[in-house]
Amino acid sequence: MTDPTLTYTHGGHAHELTLTPDRSPIVIGRSAYADLSLPTDPDISRLHATLERIGTYWTITDESLSRNGTFVSGTRIRGRQTLYPGDVIQIGEYTLTYHGEPATNCGITNIGDTIDGPLDLTPAQHSVLTELCRPFHDGTTHPFPASNQQIADALHLSPETVKTHLRALCAKFQIDELPRNQKRTRLVALALTNNILAPRTT
Repeated sequence: MTDPTLTYTHGGHAHELTLTPDRSPIVIGRSAYADLSLPTDPDISRLHATLERIGTYWTITDESLSRNGTFVSGTRIRGRQTLYPGDVIQIGEYTLTYHGEPATNCGITNIGDTIDGPLDLTPAQHSVLTELCRPFHDGTTHPFPASNQQIADALHLSPETVKTHLRALCAKFQIDELPRNQKRTRLVALALTNNILAPRTT
């Protein structure tokens, strides 16, 4: 199983940081002494945020260390947040993308990754969920959950029908209270962690 990575562009060059357990914690900041130093942006604080492995999770923490905040998938974080495969971290002008191993337990720390009991998915819901997760199986280097349009094209459905199925899936997985920008990656993490996409027997 490969280690998660963090990719970003600096000075016109792409960089990749492998996140191995022995490197935790990783301090991100403008300081030359930071583990991941981003020195060219004055909007980044000297000690801005921290990446840390907690159990089987990689998390990012901004406990008011930064002046201008840390954003994950467009939402400013307060304290610690678990990272999902495909999460985009915005720190100043830098965009860092987290590429986790999709078969690991990726999720929010206060929501369990193990589903109690079988889920009663309809064939249509199972198909939509399969297409949502397809980029994590097709060899894409840095996968993201499939878009509504991609799912619709693959299944010959309308985007509105796909949205309806995704809303039903969020309800069945009990994640409909999550922010909208977290639901898709959470569905993928739960489906892969619990082998929901194993071939149907009926």
